[in-house]
Amino acid sequence: MAFLELKNIHKSYYLDKEEFPVLKGIDLQFERSEFISILGESGGGKSTLMNIIGGLDRDFTGEVLVNGQLLDHHKEKQLDSYRRATVGYIYQSYNLISHLTVLDNVLVALDMTTLNKDERRERALKLLDQVGLSEQVKKHPNHLSGGQKQRVAIARALASDPQIIIADEPTGALDAENTKEVLALLDNIAKDGKLVIAVTHSQEVADSGTRIVHLADGKIDGDERLHPAYPLPETPTKITPQVLPATASYRTAFKHLMYNFWRNSLIMLGTAIGIFAVLLFSGLGNGINGYIQDQINSLANPRSVTVFKNPTGKKMTQEQIQSSMGQTMMSNPQTMMISEKNVKRLEKLDGVSSVQQGIMVSAYQLKYKDTKQSGTSMNTWTNAVTEDAIKQGHKPGKDEILLTKQQAIQLTNAKDYKKIVGKSVELNFNWLDKDNNPVPVNAKFTVSGIADGPSAVTSISYQTMKKILRAANATTQANFVTVYAKNLEGVQGVSDKINNLRDQNGKRILSSITVGSVLKTVNTYVSLASTVLAAIAGISLLVSALMIIVTMYMSVSERTKEIGILRALGERKKDIRRLFTSESVFIGLFSAVLALVIVAITTAAINHALYGLIKYNIVQITAGNVIFAIVIAIVISFIAALLPARRAAKLNPIDALAAD
Repeated sequence: MAFLELKNIHKSYYLDKEEFPVLKGIDLQFERSEFISILGESGGGKSTLMNIIGGLDRDFTGEVLVNGQLLDHHKEKQLDSYRRATVGYIYQSYNLISHLTVLDNVLVALDMTTLNKDERRERALKLLDQVGLSEQVKKHPNHLSGGQKQRVAIARALASDPQIIIADEPTGALDAENTKEVLALLDNIAKDGKLVIAVTHSQEVADSGTRIVHLADGKIDGDERLHPAYPLPETPTKITPQVLPATASYRTAFKHLMYNFWRNSLIMLGTAIGIFAVLLFSGLGNGINGYIQDQINSLANPRSVTVFKNPTGKKMTQEQIQSSMGQTMMSNPQTMMISEKNVKRLEKLDGVSSVQQGIMVSAYQLKYKDTKQSGTSMNTWTNAVTEDAIKQGHKPGKDEILLTKQQAIQLTNAKDYKKIVGKSVELNFNWLDKDNNPVPVNAKFTVSGIADGPSAVTSISYQTMKKILRAANATTQANFVTVYAKNLEGVQGVSDKINNLRDQNGKRILSSITVGSVLKTVNTYVSLASTVLAAIAGISLLVSALMIIVTMYMSVSERTKEIGILRALGERKKDIRRLFTSESVFIGLFSAVLALVIVAITTAAINHALYGLIKYNIVQITAGNVIFAIVIAIVISFIAALLPARRAAKLNPIDALAAD
């Protein structure tokens, strides 16, 4: 039984529905250990027949049997497996992959075998030594002569130990000396038990084999045996083929990226700038949020919840609470009083550690010597406020008052305002008696200190406030309460419970303000601004994606022949797609790394420049930002490569091999 058999092969090309027959009923049988030359003039159908035998051409009629088994040319996976396991190609134009070294050009065929890394390398080096290229393994094809390139092609064809070697005009581009050497190599391959089929128009090549098949006008018009086939070896070698592992595609993609590194570096730089801009604005948003939180927390106890009477009985936002509180305190202050009953309810809430009552005065007047100054807000001191705001002196004690810097300057002068600490000032304001009638309140205090900053407010102690109110026969009922949560995590829960306290009519009684809610509002605006800026910067990522798409399409165009070579070696469409998408992903990954380096340098420079001014690192890149940068770079580059990679995979191997 013949090893390879062709039965009634017909092949035609069509131009505007007009048929042009190329093969007109080919019947041939081939045995192992033969060196067969298919001889004929150009245009006689030799290359077409070669493509059918090699499993590249699928559009024909007839049958191809290998070892008695029908090769179904309509099943692409079967053809891929056939080329991978059975066929090796030697081309007239060598068809070496330019960005791979001599060694790598041979290893690319061995990647589709079950040999391990060391075994693949050992076999590749052995084959290159057999063809006389052991000293050239690190060179690229453009540094080799024509004869050397052809030897590399022979070594690659033999690498996976195929049973059929197809040589297309193997000596067409060689001089006489190299022609003899190549023909001797082909003859030795046949002696090793392989079927060697050389497609040629050279009589010299034909005479070097064991058999000559003459093809003319699409038909066999001669089949001459020069001498018997060589005896089969007693212990034939056999290397088990396998589909290409993903890691092999990644290695090849990485090598191509490095080979064209400087061209690709421009794309990586463009993509890196886009990622850098997004990272910088995100880090700036993180820093501003952190700075605001740090400033507020340094001035107020984050576990504190400030509670006011709810004048509407309805659910209110933080902004509504603050606005309503100010208006009601001025127009109808008695409605803001919080009863002892409700204070007790606050003390019993789950998650509350303590409750501190307070009194807020909406309008007052201070007098120092002959200078008077009016104010619009005075609170009793609570532990919700930290002492960081006190720049001179200390918090108010018995019969003491804490002034703001602005008040101190207005009562004295900008130069000597600090000297007011320890001096006596007079406080006057109106309050209510138990019958809600206004009564004047007058008292003298010693200035305990001066506060400055966003949380600075005129303060006296709660005990002192109650003392002067009693002296004026005014009510001492609190109009705000500070509630302290047991832990920071429970603040929001306590606030929600306070807001949900209701009277017998189902109306809300109290409203609460937390440092966290203030921070949340501020952070929302900051996050919105940083997100908008990051989104604007993200437009550059779209431009980068377009650059990657264009680059990948250019790469497909430049590497069309390489695609044909890889398909002829047995790579699947899936492998070709992965080759290009993985290279694009490498571009994205390197872009992300470059962006991280740039943003690290920029962040360090900005933080160093501003730290002396604000004592805070205003740009803060988080681990989440870093992960986002890497992920978005990989995703964008992968998506950008999908269409070019799909186009590459759909290329006809025959057309790809014919590309310039």
